[in-house]
Order: sequence, then C-alpha cells, then structure tokens
Amino acid sequence: MTLSIEKIEKLVEPARVHSSVYADEEIFRLEMERIWGRSWIYIGHESQVRKPGDYYSTTVATLPVLMIRDTKTDQINVLHNRCGHRGAIVTQKQCGTAEILRCPYHGWTYRTDGSLHAAPHPGAYKDTGMNIKDAQYSMRSLGRVDQYRGFVFASLAEDVVDLSDFLGELKHTIDNMCDRSPEGEVEVTGLNCHRFLHPCNWKFFLENLHDAMHPMCAHAATSDAVQNYLSDLPEGTKPPAEAEIIDPFGGSYDFFDKMGVTALENGHGYMGGKKSIFSHFEMYPEYLDAMREAYGEERMQDILSFNRHNACCYPSSTIRDGIQSIRVLRPQTVNSTIIESWTFRLKGAPEKLLQRTLRYSRLINSPGSMVGPDDLDCYYRIQESASNGSIDWIDLHRYFGQDQSEASSLTAMGTSDLGIRNQYQAWLDYMRQGESQ
Repeated sequence: MTLSIEKIEKLVEPARVHSSVYADEEIFRLEMERIWGRSWIYIGHESQVRKPGDYYSTTVATLPVLMIRDTKTDQINVLHNRCGHRGAIVTQKQCGTAEILRCPYHGWTYRTDGSLHAAPHPGAYKDTGMNIKDAQYSMRSLGRVDQYRGFVFASLAEDVVDLSDFLGELKHTIDNMCDRSPEGEVEVTGLNCHRFLHPCNWKFFLENLHDAMHPMCAHAATSDAVQNYLSDLPEGTKPPAEAEIIDPFGGSYDFFDKMGVTALENGHGYMGGKKSIFSHFEMYPEYLDAMREAYGEERMQDILSFNRHNACCYPSSTIRDGIQSIRVLRPQTVNSTIIESWTFRLKGAPEKLLQRTLRYSRLINSPGSMVGPDDLDCYYRIQESASNGSIDWIDLHRYFGQDQSEASSLTAMGTSDLGIRNQYQAWLDYMRQGESQ
C-alpha cells in the first residue's frame, strides 16, 4: 500500500529524519519513482561515446539504460536498455561500439536511435493484429535527454524543468571544472572507473559529502599515520605526493567551519567556495603558463581561486571541480548502492595534473583506498541500526536556526548539518509531488 503524503511528511522534521527512510522497502520504491524517476540524473560524459555507434550502459533509478552516439545524426541518445519485444536487456556489456543493437533472446535488432531495424521471421506476425513498426516495440528513449558542457543528463519524465534550470547555480561548478583546462574542455580517462559496492542506502553517501564533522574522527587513524610519517622525515626531505592529498583529512573543526557549506535549490549544495581541502595543492609552473596564455592573468586567477568541495548534484552525483572527478550513485536496493568514481583529464594541461587526479582517486575513492572504507564502515553501522529498529530518529541539529540567506541559497558554518537538511527538503518536495502525478 502506497504511503500517503501525510505519513511521508511525518518522516522528516526540521532537524531530524526518521530512520525508516534508510530501511523501508516501500520508501525506496517511491524514491525510485518520485525522485530518481522525476529529476535529471547524471548519465555520463560525451567523451565516453566519442565515435558514432559507441555506447555505455548504466542505470537510471534501477532501470538499465544505454547512452549511445547516433550513427546518423551524431547526437547522443539515452535509451532504455530493453528489447521492445519481450523486455530482455539488449546489451550487458559496459561499453562498446555497434551500428546495430541485437537482442540476445529472439534476435530483434535496433538502430542507434532505438528504432526497430528488423524482427526475424516477420511473416509470423501477418494478420495477427500486431504492428511491429509501432514505437512501443522500439528501444524507447528516456523522457528527456540533454547535456551541459559535455556532461549528459537524462530524465525518465518528459515534463521536467529544463536541465539548465535544474542545475541552476551548480552550473558554475561544472564551468570551473572545464575552465581549469587551457582548452576549456575535459574528457574521461579510460573506459572504466573505480566501482565500489556499498551495502547501505544511497542517501548515506550524499549526506556524508556535506558532513564536515566526521573527518577528525572517522579518518583519524589515516591522518595520524600521515602526520607521524611526515614528522619522522629528515629535515629538508620533500614529502611524498600522497601527503598533499591525505593531510587535509586531519584538519581541525575550525578549518572545516571556515570552509563553510552552501545549500542550493533542488537539493544541490557544496562545501567551500573560497577555501577547500584542495586550496593548498601545488600549482605547477608549466600549468600556470598554459592557463595564462589561454585566459590572461586576471581570468586565470578567477578560475583557480574557485574552491568548491564536494558539490552535490542531487540526487545522483557529486562533482569535485578542483581535482576533476565525479562520483555517481547507482541505487540497487534499499540497502545496496554502487558508487562510481570517474576521473577527467584537463585538455591541454600538463600530465602532472592528471597524475594527481588519478592519485587522489586511488587514495580517497577506490575500494582499497585509505579513506573511503572509513566512511563505508560508518554508513553500515547506521544502516544496521535503522534496519533493526535500534534507533528511531537521525539527528541534524548542528547549527540549526543559524543559516544565512544569500539570494537563492543558504550558507552556514562548515560543520553545520545545513547541507543534509537541504537534501531532505528536496526529498520531501519530490515525494509530495509524486503522489499527485
């Protein structure tokens, strides 16, 4: 039985949420319909499908979809990865190239725009009342598909706001990521990513990105080990490159408070702005020369002084423009989520920057990293309590009632729970809207 709006509203209070939002199967199903089914979801980057016929398979909500570059129009399509005949998944390969897509069950074939190419033994459908040319037998396109500076988004719904309006002020994060390239463009590195199965609800990951209270505790062992190592280095020894990345995770409460957190419309938000954990990263002279030549001194300084951290594109992704990476959420079940970490190359930039991006992803985002498993351990502990009823409410009172209003955003001290409270306001807005559709 579908939960009523009244029951849903009782799950979210101004500074706490009920633990069932992480563990209830029906709530998860409604989230897939009303949030993931009615918002813009990040699919991938245009550089993942460079040539006509190139495709990449992924999911929207829990539905398999295919991002593919059309062999006739060169545009990027996002199709349901289902045969229009019996519904079998057409391709289970992560990526590839095909002029024609063929269902492995009965051999129905499809063009790269999703239209039916051919059905074997077509005479069997004569005088049956079935018109195999009907669009319902195609690999249907998603309701809306669009892109911003090469980043492809899609929605299952047709009546969503335009992508530009959905992204809003978050577009500046994507702009900065691209503008950090002397050529103004980025591209994915390789055909795959770090893919990390999290045995927990999808919301834990997004919430943690705007939780600046946990690093000093959850990551203490890692940061302490790095500090001990650095203190033992002989005087005058240059620290290893890994220290530049790990060291900020041992920052103080004051450090993270000064970073600040900003809540935007539609559940989006970010930490930092003028300062982030990337602010101290070395600026290589050859990179500065390339940027100065491309943009001039003043514009270069504007670009490189933009320091957001963990910009959340609710509900499906988070962007780190300063380190050129995107992490993508792929919900599986109420207590199972795949997190993908994609790294990007700044076109025209020295190889050193790409190596630092890859180093960061390996140390922070990979399944065998020095930081990510700390977070996952905490998610799992809360998931367990939410699932077995050990706790009823999850508290979000940090700096409650002390937000500052700035145009269409709210700001607060970095260790505030503002970012998470903002996500739950969007959660409520989507869940309320869905019942009336």
